[in-house]
Amino acid sequence: MEANTVAMVIFGVVVLVVLVMIAGIYNSLVAARQHVRESWSNVDTELQRRHDLIPNLVSIVKGYMTHERELLSLIVALREDAERLRPGEATDEQARIENQLEGSLAQLRVRIENYPDLKASTNFMSLQSELIHTEDRVQNALRFYNGNVRDMNVKVQSFPSNMIAKMFGFRRKSYFELRTERAREAPQVQF
Repeated sequence: MEANTVAMVIFGVVVLVVLVMIAGIYNSLVAARQHVRESWSNVDTELQRRHDLIPNLVSIVKGYMTHERELLSLIVALREDAERLRPGEATDEQARIENQLEGSLAQLRVRIENYPDLKASTNFMSLQSELIHTEDRVQNALRFYNGNVRDMNVKVQSFPSNMIAKMFGFRRKSYFELRTERAREAPQVQF
C-alpha cells in the first residue's frame, strides 16, 4: 500500500510539474503575441504620421513641380491605399503598398534636386526634415516589430512550445519587409 501511495504522489508531482511547464510556455506565447501587437501598434502610429505629412508635402511641391504631376498623383493614390489598409495587423498587401509609397517618396526627393526654388522654401525644408525624421521613426518601429515577430516565430516553431502553440492556436506572424529586389534599389535620376 505504501508503494501505491508513493507512486501516486510521484505521479501527482509529475503532473503538477508538467502543468506548470505548460502554463509557463503558454504565458510566454501570450507575452510574445502581445509584444508583436504592441510593436505593430507603434509601426501603425508612425505610418499614420507619414500618411499625415504626405498631403502637406504634395501641396507645397505641386506649386513648384509642374512636370512631376504623375509622380505626385501616384504618391497621393498610394497614400490613400495605405490609409485604407490601416489600422489592423500587418499584411502582405500593406507591406507592398508601403514599400511602393516609400520608393515613390524617394523618387520625389531625388527629383526635387532639379527645383532650387523649392529647395529654398522654408516651409518645404521644414516639411522635408519632418518627413525624413518620420521615415527614420518608421524604420526603427519596423525593426522593433520584426524583432518581436522573430521572437514569436521562434517560440511557435521550437519544441516544446510548438506543441502548446498548436494546441492553443498561436500562429507564425509575417515580417514587414521589402519583398522585391527592385524596391531595394535606389531610385534612378532621369533628366
